[in-house]
Amino acid sequence: MSDTPLLQRVIDALEDVKAQNITQLDVRELTSVADDMVIASGTSNRHVKALADSVVEAAKEAGQPPLGTEGENGGEWILVDLGDVIVHLMLPATREFYDLERLWRDPQHHPDRSHQDN
Repeated sequence: MSDTPLLQRVIDALEDVKAQNITQLDVRELTSVADDMVIASGTSNRHVKALADSVVEAAKEAGQPPLGTEGENGGEWILVDLGDVIVHLMLPATREFYDLERLWRDPQHHPDRSHQDN
């Protein structure tokens, strides 16, 4: 086990498998579910699956196996839940359609905040 923080291990694992457009968002002010969210794109369903496998392996090596994964059968969008770090791996068209970066960067439109007066 290394002293490298989990977030950096995730980013390194994605870079090792040539993830595209890696984005890291600090979401601790928006949700209690996680501290950080990482979003990255793959070039094909197979590439998205390889990205997820790389993240899972890096987390296991860090002694922090995933709490769960979703979407690994389809490959268009795979979510890897590492507790404090949530990883979304998507095909570019899926990523553009759901636009998670906008959703999580703009608290005015965040679902957890929509009921609050600003």
